[in-house]
Amino acid sequence: MRGPYTEADWRREALRTNLWLVPVLETIAVVVLFALTYTVDRSAYDGLITLPTWVLSGTADVARVLLATVAAAIITVVGIVFSITIVALTLASTQFGPRMLRNFVRDPGTQLSLGTFVASFCYAMIALVSVGGGPHGDFVPHLSITVTLLFTLLDVAVLIFFLNHIATMIQLPVVIANIATTLVSEVTAMENSDAFGVGAARGPSHDELLALLVNEGAPIRTPRSGYLQVIRHDVLVKIATNANAVVQLPHRPGHFMVAGQVIAKVWPPEAASSVAEHLALGHVAGAYRTLPQDVSFGFDQLVEIALRALSPAVNDTFTGMTCVDWIADCLCRIAPIWHPHRIRRDAEGDIRVIAFQPSFDRLVERTFDTIRQAAIGMPAIMIRQLDAIAKVIEQVPDRRRRTALIRQAEAIQRSNLATVADRSDRDDVTQRYEAVLNLITPAVTVDA
Repeated sequence: MRGPYTEADWRREALRTNLWLVPVLETIAVVVLFALTYTVDRSAYDGLITLPTWVLSGTADVARVLLATVAAAIITVVGIVFSITIVALTLASTQFGPRMLRNFVRDPGTQLSLGTFVASFCYAMIALVSVGGGPHGDFVPHLSITVTLLFTLLDVAVLIFFLNHIATMIQLPVVIANIATTLVSEVTAMENSDAFGVGAARGPSHDELLALLVNEGAPIRTPRSGYLQVIRHDVLVKIATNANAVVQLPHRPGHFMVAGQVIAKVWPPEAASSVAEHLALGHVAGAYRTLPQDVSFGFDQLVEIALRALSPAVNDTFTGMTCVDWIADCLCRIAPIWHPHRIRRDAEGDIRVIAFQPSFDRLVERTFDTIRQAAIGMPAIMIRQLDAIAKVIEQVPDRRRRTALIRQAEAIQRSNLATVADRSDRDDVTQRYEAVLNLITPAVTVDA
């Protein structure tokens, strides 16, 4: 289980979302490997050691031809792999939405495949350059050539893996399942990140501080526009503690900030200048949203795929139902553990940061409202949404959280009665709606 989301976590997330880091690391590794094999080859050339019999032998001309051929073949495969990757990214952008591209870019299978081919090519080129004259005749790095051929066999295996991996990865059910799994993992990590404050609670209460912030709090404005990606709560707690202040964050990761917009309020007001000077260390803003700390973004990705599927241009009802199924799975798994941490205390127990987090009710609204609005007159989607609500209700013992689900069921039933033309279809949706109501205790009254 992960701990607090820190600056190191953010940097690790940024490094994962690119196609250059893994190839660079693998290239560095093969350069080190070549330094070792070259040393062995030189020792064998000088007569200090004898190479095993399984090491390839041959003249310098044969070595040059072999290495040049291998290098040319590998770089050709690199071009093919790159083309396939671009096609996959284009398909993802068109079918799943542009926000899905980051999921494909950060895929470790794609990064590892590209890195393996690039590293093999670099190794072959370095080995080719090392072939030349010497005091004892032409120097031929026999061990390095043998390793190059082993890399070639490895590249064949990686190519087969890559083709299978891409063919699997672009399948829409797999994409949806991966998004849902990642979302639940991030929520679990966030719930284990409340490690602020070791002392007993003391000082003004949460409500008292909110009143002071509203009446006397000094605003701090963001210097640039962009999506709020990450809030480093541990850093903000230290900044507020050093300034003996309380910082309120009215926005959560995922909100778009316009330059000059209030990003924080500080009390007492005289501490605002000190906090503002270091506030940039406590948050990260960028041109796009990221899933860590932004739970709504994970749900929005699933909703976006569903909306594209339900659009008149695509009209893919089954994909929409798949999205609803995985949304239900996410809500079922998140409901027992989703307890937003809005208060962060210092080591002495004083409140230092008051953050904004979406409630469970808001997550339910984000996931059901838009799909319901797009599914007007579509009983299949209405039935699947009501089935999803029933599954979530069964795993949500809290009546207050059930209220948001009941409201969604009521809205779906109203849409059913108003937009579904066929009577038998309306009856099917109504039957599912009544099944949801049967799960509610008699103490809860619901208007049909």
